[in-house]
Amino acid sequence: MDFRFPRPPVTLGAVAVLVAATAAVVVTGAGTASAASVTFTPVADTYVQSDTASTNYGTSAQIVVDNAPVRRTFLRFTVSGVSGTVTSAKLRLRTISGNSGSDAGGTFRKMSNTTWSETGTTWSNQPAIDGATLGSLGAVSGNTWYEIDVTSAVAGNGTYSFGATSASGDGAYYDSRESGADAPQLVLTTGTTPPPSGDPVFVGAGDIANSGSGDSATAALLDGIPGTVFTTGDNVYDNGTAAEFSSWYEPTWGRHKARTRPTPGNHDYNTSGATPYYSYFGAQAGPSGRGYYSFDLGNWHIVSLNSNITMSAGSTQEQWLRADLAASTKPCTLAYWHHPLFTSSSNHAPSTATRPLYQALYDHNADVVVWGHNHVYERFGPMNPSGGYDASRGMRSFVAGMGGAGHYSFGTIQPNSEARNSTAYGVLKFTLHAGSYDWQFVPVAGQTYNDSGTGTCH
Repeated sequence: MDFRFPRPPVTLGAVAVLVAATAAVVVTGAGTASAASVTFTPVADTYVQSDTASTNYGTSAQIVVDNAPVRRTFLRFTVSGVSGTVTSAKLRLRTISGNSGSDAGGTFRKMSNTTWSETGTTWSNQPAIDGATLGSLGAVSGNTWYEIDVTSAVAGNGTYSFGATSASGDGAYYDSRESGADAPQLVLTTGTTPPPSGDPVFVGAGDIANSGSGDSATAALLDGIPGTVFTTGDNVYDNGTAAEFSSWYEPTWGRHKARTRPTPGNHDYNTSGATPYYSYFGAQAGPSGRGYYSFDLGNWHIVSLNSNITMSAGSTQEQWLRADLAASTKPCTLAYWHHPLFTSSSNHAPSTATRPLYQALYDHNADVVVWGHNHVYERFGPMNPSGGYDASRGMRSFVAGMGGAGHYSFGTIQPNSEARNSTAYGVLKFTLHAGSYDWQFVPVAGQTYNDSGTGTCH
């Protein structure tokens, strides 16, 4: 994957950051996969403390690792109802909001003892943390989710214990199972891992995360779809704050952040400069504050643009886009941004200010454009920048605003609108072949709307 922007180091800020125990890998192969994800919460968790040797902390709202005094954490999960091969197991913990963090998040190991008592374990009778080391967390911030890869320790149904220690005198505090929605998680993915060969998959949606359940349902779809994830803006509601990214996006789509290539929306910009958006996604969102960038997937050139800043002909972004497209050697091109040039939704009218971007793409024979903003799904036939049907050079466009926020309705149906839905949450999946592409609307569990087809590159 070739990124066309400088990649500064990502720093941990006040927003949620997903940290893996090993380097993140972006999966770009398509292949055929049959996968499912299920999340378990602990059946027991506690910690012990060296200077209070007879005290039990099993009902505490936090679990702790520390070295001054020495504090060790224990977690136990019961996995049931899982069929198929476990291809991924991730232990996810959230640091508490009332602490600034630590320079060391702890070292996590498997334990052979799976019968220790949550309400009876103390420093004096603690079980041994005697298994293989699974991973370590470096510096951790407060009020943030973190992740450890424990795939090597979880084979399937059964009971599993994990212990955590720290060599640092600066303790790391995590929410325990008593904290409700912020409780630890064991996230298992089962199924068949797709072959490394095959055409890239590009999958996503926009208008995603809030206090509802739609974002959780679409995130669950992504659990079973390999490839690169895109967003078409309005990643969190209502104001793109650090707290909203932490509370709504991180527990859902956040688990796919390592493979996500986002674009910002107007709600992300409700906080000045969309600063939390750029802090959360880091270099994956392009140069901070700019919001447009490009990369390659297989035979395709992919461009993420920013419809919240100036897009007029001759603007910095429009000129950058033309130069970027001219430099591309890929035969196929897909672009995405937030505000749609074409839409039939009654909530937000077509954004004519985006037309110069569409014109630049059309002038360079691009193939597909994807938007969000309106909370619906809509597919248009290939069109020129004026909205006229153009089978030879026109770009096929999609409004993919069905990521989780409440649905909008349709008004006057615009010319060349070929498919529409305003009731189903889902993701839009592209399989990018050497000279063509397949698209598929994938609905969440319990919903049946589908739309799919194939197009060829110009």
